Amino acid sequence: MWLNFLVLRRHNFLLAIVILLGSFLFIYRCHTNPAGFFVDESSIAYNAHTISQTGQDEFGNSWPLYFRAFGDYKNPVYVYLLASIFKVTGPGILTARLLSAIAGVVAVLLLGWLVSRITKDSRVVLLVMLMAFLTPWLFEVSRVVFEVALYPLVVVLFFLAVQRAASRERWNWTDVLTLAGTLALLTYTYSIGRLLAPLFAVGLVIFLTRKRIIGFVCSWIAYALTLIPIFLFQRDHNGALTARFDMISYWKSENPVSINLLEFIKHYFANLNPIRFFYNGDPNIYQVAHIYGQPVMLSVTLALSIIGICQVVLRQRRNRWWIFLLYAGAVSVIPASLTVDYFHMLRLIALPVFLLLLTIPALEFFFSRKELVNRVAIIAVVVSIVIQGLAFQVTYHRSVNNAWRRHLFDADYKTKIFDVALQDGRKPIYLADALDTPYIQAYWYGTLRGLSLKDFVRLKPDEVPPVGSLVITTFEGCTQENVISQTDPYTLYTAPPIKPLTPLPANAFRAEIAIVTAPTIVHVGERIELSVSVKNVSEATWPGCQRGPAKYQIYLASRWVTTSGQVSLREEGRAPLPKDLGPGESAIVKLLFTAPSQPGNYPVELDMLQEEVTRFSAKGSPAIQKEFQVE
Repeated sequence: MWLNFLVLRRHNFLLAIVILLGSFLFIYRCHTNPAGFFVDESSIAYNAHTISQTGQDEFGNSWPLYFRAFGDYKNPVYVYLLASIFKVTGPGILTARLLSAIAGVVAVLLLGWLVSRITKDSRVVLLVMLMAFLTPWLFEVSRVVFEVALYPLVVVLFFLAVQRAASRERWNWTDVLTLAGTLALLTYTYSIGRLLAPLFAVGLVIFLTRKRIIGFVCSWIAYALTLIPIFLFQRDHNGALTARFDMISYWKSENPVSINLLEFIKHYFANLNPIRFFYNGDPNIYQVAHIYGQPVMLSVTLALSIIGICQVVLRQRRNRWWIFLLYAGAVSVIPASLTVDYFHMLRLIALPVFLLLLTIPALEFFFSRKELVNRVAIIAVVVSIVIQGLAFQVTYHRSVNNAWRRHLFDADYKTKIFDVALQDGRKPIYLADALDTPYIQAYWYGTLRGLSLKDFVRLKPDEVPPVGSLVITTFEGCTQENVISQTDPYTLYTAPPIKPLTPLPANAFRAEIAIVTAPTIVHVGERIELSVSVKNVSEATWPGCQRGPAKYQIYLASRWVTTSGQVSLREEGRAPLPKDLGPGESAIVKLLFTAPSQPGNYPVELDMLQEEVTRFSAKGSPAIQKEFQVE
């Protein structure tokens, strides 16, 4: 008896140490690493602030169900939760990042509680929580102010509700409401939930018995009632919740079903590629929640989960709880597998929870045997967890000054652009965006400094700022005059007078175009970036780009070429000349466009044009072609 008591106290002491150190890792420097504040973080935080103050979003909509941002709609749970915190604390980067970090800590604590309900072995609880705290995937999403930061917590809440219901002979109203409520949270917290939660709801049929049938039906009905606001919102905002999916998915109604299914199968199994889990992670270099080239899971976790799956199949295949867990883990991959990206860690965010839970049978197997080999295996597991986990932590914190991550998070925007603009003193500050996103950085940092929106003017695409006004722009292609400060992609400058543009003379349409750098193999739907040399071989000067109407401006433009050699009428991308080009002068132009949604070999044509006049090739200047292999 005393021996058991001492062992229990030792385990509780170790568990307390794991919780304290794990919580410290999640919270430590969360507001300064990643350095800066990503545009989506600013969007969520700014809208949470406006909701906390006025009950309206940035566009004046009162208590919206979804928040319009950058052509997409953000989900409500995170924004309203952050708004309730801002109501007390006021807006702040530390406050916002702490919400995500604490959500990550609570997710691990509740995961430990769930594990303790599944197994009575406190050693298993201890190791699963240790793995969870040191899992890069869960750690990284807890460092950013994204909706997805809440999702592991919501997934664990759902499985606590399921585990409780699975242990009861009949489902009462508490079971019905907790199941329906957590399914609703899964639906409204992150976009994948609009498909994943119904799939989970369907999977509840695994627990169906004669005595549970009423509770089962009531759970479905209660969950269905929570979906009414979505249908009403979609009705009133036609296509709002599906437009993003239509853009990022390869699944097209015009494609044969067999082609769509083949792509789905390919993406599904690619998303389970173990190399991505424990070696190089998310392949998207723009995935700000992830350090490019780093693993997202500990290799020991992946190994234990595979052993756990084998244990379930061999020994627990009649246990409805474990069968449901296998089903839920399998369907959690479906939403991400319907998009063009491979291994998009945010859309696969439910998966690490299942992998951690599936380590339980493997750990129970090792702990249940007293042979030396099993004890050595457990020691190896602990050592591997600690070494891999801490090695990732060192890598993560060293990445704080990584140039690419600082660029993605606009780390130098505040000091080199915004603060310099305020020190200049001229108001209003004009915001000239190349994309529909950077304006929100000025709004957010202005909020932190107590400024009013009247201190900013967001220019329309062809609107010209007043001469001498202060402008923050993200137009990377133009070489601005009167530059005050610069950090990619932002430039702070004084607006110059607009030079009148006229049609080029007939002898000016002569160009030499050469590709400097370009990929040869790209993926479907991927953004392609070319560096192109453009030389003026005419006798006239070509005017460089300037803010204002596009009429008569000079561009490098791209169009896809069909297999029959026909050039598409639709442009895929265009880029302006960065500066005036006199006779014989050259410039490097960066051109961005999107790869087709189907694999194949696709030539693209590059040609110069003067807006509302003509393409240079129509005047005898040769266009060039470059073929891309789309995989």
